[in-house]
Amino acid sequence: MSDLAAVDSLTVDVITDNVSDTYASKPAFALSEMANILKAGAKEISGETLLVANLGYGLRLRTKVGAKQHTLLFDTGTEGAAFLRNCRNMAIDLGEVEEIAVTHGHWDHMGALPAALDTIAARRGRGSVAVHVNPEMFNERGVLLQDGTIFPAARVPTPAQMEAQGARVVNDGQARTLLDGHFYYSGEIPRVSAFEKGREDHLCRKDNSEEWRPDPFLMDERMLIVNVRDLGLVVFSACSHAGIVNVCTEAKRLFPDIPIHAVMGGLHLGGVMERLIPQTVEALEPFDIGHFITGHCTGWRALHALANAYGDRVSQSAVGTSYMFDATLPQPARETRPPTKFETKPTW
Repeated sequence: MSDLAAVDSLTVDVITDNVSDTYASKPAFALSEMANILKAGAKEISGETLLVANLGYGLRLRTKVGAKQHTLLFDTGTEGAAFLRNCRNMAIDLGEVEEIAVTHGHWDHMGALPAALDTIAARRGRGSVAVHVNPEMFNERGVLLQDGTIFPAARVPTPAQMEAQGARVVNDGQARTLLDGHFYYSGEIPRVSAFEKGREDHLCRKDNSEEWRPDPFLMDERMLIVNVRDLGLVVFSACSHAGIVNVCTEAKRLFPDIPIHAVMGGLHLGGVMERLIPQTVEALEPFDIGHFITGHCTGWRALHALANAYGDRVSQSAVGTSYMFDATLPQPARETRPPTKFETKPTW
């Protein structure tokens, strides 16, 4: 992937995430929700001026190479009103968004997409924003409950619906670079680790005329990578249904000579996936990742386990936070202690 550019800087704004926590410790290269709403013009601290958290994930990514700048949305999150409110409170102008990269076909990553598209089209014009998806994202999804009931998930907007709202839809399963090579949008992520086997309770079907079938691997999931000059790769994995070890393995296969500076997103280690925490923490050690910025579906046990193992390299993502990746800015000292070793089975 020699056409992936080395960008001079990358700024990440968290628009949607599960957690709202003004008091969450931030790395030195982050700006807090409070600082952001003040910068956006808030006159007081209140429930109306702060951001609202809800289940899901959505980021604004802005890159620079010299005088050239690009703006991309990485997923949107669950629900349009909350997404638009958070954009307003951070003074995020959706009219600047050029493209949207969707990671997979789940409602908590695409539910706010129609509202985002309506706003972008109103400000930029119809046909002015490209939405990157792949054909497998549009299967109907459901979850098998313990009593045998199948609980369907909300359908995500189809390519035709997105086009009706003024988007240019790029519906292709292959990898590609976006916006002058500032972003790498992956193809299918190989499932190669010995223990990341997905979720047996995930089901899918193409339409109501078809029987539900197992969908443990969610092969439609994609990741996004940015190469920040003199820092390395920033790997965005919104939900890590592929398994974060598989995600990092693929990132290193694609870019073997560039270090992974940061991994950001949901690691999908909460709830029934907690059993994978010890193996995941140990398996991440060889990648020598500089920063873990965990959010969405990571879960508190996984966050604590990672922090115990990797210390200040680990932080909690929260809505309203901005992260600045730029080698010209002062960089925090990095802990060099070895990771804590875990039992092969969790003790909780």
